[in-house]
Amino acid sequence: MGALLGIFLHAVGGFASGSFYIPYKRVRGWSWESYWLVGGVFSWLVAPWLVAVLTVPGLRSILSKTPAESLFWTYLMGALWGIGGLTFGLTMRYLGMSLGMAIALGFCAAFGTVLPPLYEGTFITLWSQPSGRTIFAGVLVCLIGIGLCGWAGMVKEKEMPEEVKRENIKEFDFRKGFGVAVFSGILSACMAFGIAAGKPIAAMAVAQGVPALWQQGAVLVVVLAGGLTTNFIWCVILNIRNQSAGDYINGRTSPLPNNYFFSSLAGVIWYLQFMFYGMGTTQMGQYDFSSWTLHMAFIIIFSNGWGLYFNEWKGSSKRTMRLITLGIGTVILSTVLVGIGNYLAAGSGQ
Repeated sequence: MGALLGIFLHAVGGFASGSFYIPYKRVRGWSWESYWLVGGVFSWLVAPWLVAVLTVPGLRSILSKTPAESLFWTYLMGALWGIGGLTFGLTMRYLGMSLGMAIALGFCAAFGTVLPPLYEGTFITLWSQPSGRTIFAGVLVCLIGIGLCGWAGMVKEKEMPEEVKRENIKEFDFRKGFGVAVFSGILSACMAFGIAAGKPIAAMAVAQGVPALWQQGAVLVVVLAGGLTTNFIWCVILNIRNQSAGDYINGRTSPLPNNYFFSSLAGVIWYLQFMFYGMGTTQMGQYDFSSWTLHMAFIIIFSNGWGLYFNEWKGSSKRTMRLITLGIGTVILSTVLVGIGNYLAAGSGQ
């Protein structure tokens, strides 16, 4: 039941991640860097601290007792992930929700899932167990599914006239978007390393009586502080370069209450993905490395669902629609395989 609960929590987190960009579509008259920063303040500062204060008693004491090395690496991985998250927003801008997430998350899933057990020296041990091989098969199937989604996106890009693409994605630019998506996907995988580096923080929280389900709240405060740092610096630079700093106070050219509300809503929804992700990892046992694949898989499923809803695939051929459907179906199959692997582990002790 623990693994099933973990998969469910990852599904909720994936839904939040696959949906967070929708409120930004309601922002009017602001530059990208302005609404991204406002949303980010809620994503990386307000929401994490609020949730952690409510669910992790003695938070400041826990952080003060955590080894400095663990705090440093957790924060650093968060800062690197923040660069990936920053450019992740640009992939939505240039490629749309479906194609942008498929390409970025393909690289993110691969690096974030496979490298941690390699780094920790547990890869061979996990591979020697039937449950481990089943989960690795699920990871491979997930990558195939993400590849199919990306392929469908590239076919769509070739099929559709430029004016149709720009009708649904105003700044569509496949070449620029693809490069940003690859860069973003690789660095975004640092979140998995940040969670791993923060295990001493989580252990300290549990030792002080924090329920295991909420232990990652203390870790996320540190990881997301790193993300806030890199995103804040870059957005301020863009505000200065693009002369868009006035967006925050100029009510003549934009509806300020509307923009602040929808930007903050996007930020809170974005944070929820990692709140539920952190909760899900606590239920996956020794196979918590598979959490990253599950997270990526559910994001792909929900983001492509939203992409279809918002007509990002409007005008695509039947072949392309079959391809994207096959890709989403393959990703769903991968989550089933990962669940079976965790079930086998729970049943056999391996």
